[in-house]
Amino acid sequence: MARFTSLEQRIDDVAGRLLERAPAHGLRAGLVEFLVFGLKQAWACIFGALMLVVIIAARLWYPDDALLARNDALVIAAVAIQIFMVVARLETGRELLVILAFHVVGTGMELFKTSVGSWSYASGGVLHIGPVPLYTGFMYAAVGSYMCRVYRLFDLRFSRYPRIWLTVVAAVAIYVNFFTHHYAYDFRYVLLVFVAVLWGRTWMHFRVFRRTLRMPLLVAFLLVALFIWFAENIGTFVGAWVYPNQEHGWELVSITKLLSWFLLMIISVVMVTLAYPPRPPGSGEGAVPVSREVAG
Repeated sequence: MARFTSLEQRIDDVAGRLLERAPAHGLRAGLVEFLVFGLKQAWACIFGALMLVVIIAARLWYPDDALLARNDALVIAAVAIQIFMVVARLETGRELLVILAFHVVGTGMELFKTSVGSWSYASGGVLHIGPVPLYTGFMYAAVGSYMCRVYRLFDLRFSRYPRIWLTVVAAVAIYVNFFTHHYAYDFRYVLLVFVAVLWGRTWMHFRVFRRTLRMPLLVAFLLVALFIWFAENIGTFVGAWVYPNQEHGWELVSITKLLSWFLLMIISVVMVTLAYPPRPPGSGEGAVPVSREVAG
């Protein structure tokens, strides 16, 4: 699998020339690695960042009485972003297929969750399925886009990765529980233990600039879930959707939602690994030795 799209390769070549004289050791070297890490993360988040900017802008400046409903304008903007990502060679064809799968999985969950009152969206427009505006699928697609892009940009490798069929079992069980816990026993804590056992020994190896670092994969899951929770607070603050306790005034999204996002990360990772099977350290083109631990 290519690490970069053609545009990303050109950007990487330019960045490489700018950084070729950067020191290999010491404080300045650490600062360069940290800067590159932040820039790569920002680049990986470009789809989600653009979606968040559009949602905020629509809430702050889009007229309520516009001929084109706000929800429909958001759908059109989201489609335009997706087309831009493909045309500008910021996503590969395979990634687009993964992102479409996120649309299907996410929209299915949205339809059910809104029907049982877990959250709700403002009404209006014609581009919706029931009470769910079609732009919501792109919010799940943003997670899929990030997962695919970070996999390439950081040349992710995994040691002691569990058997794929077991991870699929975990993902399916988590997805089913998102529905069934409204009517039967909530197995989320049982599933959390299962996830901890399954991925507890797995390390993620990621290449920043010159160094390849590593951290426990469960820590990576938690950090991404925390980031999504921050974005969720922004989304609810501007009224993209609301939870029942926010209908009479915005409140911080409960920190307990982190568990839901953590489990959703499992579904996301499994979907991506079905398209991009996990590779061990030292395998394939571009692999370099591990030099430091980040956590654990």
